[in-house]
Amino acid sequence: MKLTQLATIALLAGTAFNSLAQVDTDKIDNVIKASMARFDVPGMAVAIVENDKVIFAKGFGIVNLETNKKVNKDTLFGIASNTKAFTSAALAKLVDEGKLSWDDRVIDRLPEFRLYDSYVTREMRIRDLLSHRSGLGLGQGDLMIWPSTDKPVDEILAGLKYLKPASSFRSKYAYNNLMFVTAGEVVARVSGMSWNDYIEKNILQPLHMDNSRAGFSRIPKSNTNWATGHIPMDGMLHPFFVNYLEDFRGAGAIASSVSDMSQWLRTQLAGGKMPNGEQLFSEQQQTQMWHPHITSIASKSAFESYHQQFRGYGLGWSIEDYHGFKKLGHGGGILGMVSQVTLLPEKKLGIVILSNQQAFSALSAVTHEVLEDALNLEDKDWVEDLAKKHFEGKQKAYANASPEAPADYQPQLPNINYTGTLHDDWYGDVIVEQLDGKLRIDFTHTKRLKGTLEHYTGNTFIVKWDEKLLEADAFITFDMDTKNRVNGAKMRAVSTAVTDFSFDFRNLQLKAK
Repeated sequence: MKLTQLATIALLAGTAFNSLAQVDTDKIDNVIKASMARFDVPGMAVAIVENDKVIFAKGFGIVNLETNKKVNKDTLFGIASNTKAFTSAALAKLVDEGKLSWDDRVIDRLPEFRLYDSYVTREMRIRDLLSHRSGLGLGQGDLMIWPSTDKPVDEILAGLKYLKPASSFRSKYAYNNLMFVTAGEVVARVSGMSWNDYIEKNILQPLHMDNSRAGFSRIPKSNTNWATGHIPMDGMLHPFFVNYLEDFRGAGAIASSVSDMSQWLRTQLAGGKMPNGEQLFSEQQQTQMWHPHITSIASKSAFESYHQQFRGYGLGWSIEDYHGFKKLGHGGGILGMVSQVTLLPEKKLGIVILSNQQAFSALSAVTHEVLEDALNLEDKDWVEDLAKKHFEGKQKAYANASPEAPADYQPQLPNINYTGTLHDDWYGDVIVEQLDGKLRIDFTHTKRLKGTLEHYTGNTFIVKWDEKLLEADAFITFDMDTKNRVNGAKMRAVSTAVTDFSFDFRNLQLKAK
């Protein structure tokens, strides 16, 4: 009798644990509108999956301030780094098919693969490419792909060997896109088709993500339902078109909608089983992708907000605990556009949010409100809570964005002394020339990186890019020889709080040609 009672109690407890509090979609609808208004987001699309059903999929606002066309559930956005989980899934399929192992050496799949350290070159495995533990620094080498370059993948791979590691191999988490570009090329070599083709034919099409594409240029001309990013500056929003990070390939190139992404969420929450009942990848491979391969110290602010005890990174997925539940997810950022995916597997809950303004906090506020409902948590105004932190942070960042006056001002040499071609082994050529009495700089592989040098002090100048919306002003300091000719130059962002980390000027080793 006691055993029967215990079994009944256990069954009821398990049922309660796996059941979901009903997400109040009317409330979420209002939260989305409030968040968009508070953070000045022109357009947002949201889908929520609960117990293998899409309970919410809707668009809000407009795709472009210049057209006022409405966002709907099928509007395409650049999902940016949420692409990384698709690249991992592609490799998982190849592992399931016996064509690859997570522990294969990268160099055995890409014979030309080389990193700065020969030991790391030899020991780097497929799983290392996907877990941000290569030893490269945050965003290191991103100027080969950001913002939109003309470099083909073979040149990107050839540049890797010149990137000096920021830490020892597998010792530290540091977010790096180039390893996912490399992973995408592994997909291509093993499958015999391009990363783009493989993703579309073997993941997007089987999932009936019919409008999604592995690259902006692959969107049919007949489909005009896609969003343009917007960047806030001087109290206004400015539409800013980018090609959804097409150069990022396996690190960030997919264009998708919340309608399509809901099928991806359902598949993830079902252990790799697609809505049509077929297996996209095995549960065994999902276990690998959802296992923390590298950890980092839990955030104090995250603990105060939702009791984060640990955080780590798997294979294309960020992993942490949220009020005692395992939470997986990822963010994605493009100039003027951000996305967020969140999964609570134990609660069979998934959320995807796509937007066309670069305010992550607006998406996080909506996500937290959904999780609050699902977990029966104490009611909290996440929009206002995160808005306060967001705007205080921005105010502080922009207040310190301008360079301080130099303590010991020194005059510059004649402009002509600084002209010439500089070369970095992994990026390529950077030209400094005098035009109409001004010093101009040209990153030859990057159309958007053209600007004017304004003198700061001595042989140090500030680069003012022609495209101000990049918010990437940078110091450049020239190293001069005894004849006052340029030997080389070093660069760094004027404000690391404002400038995106992918503008990795700090990693350039420019030498005169």
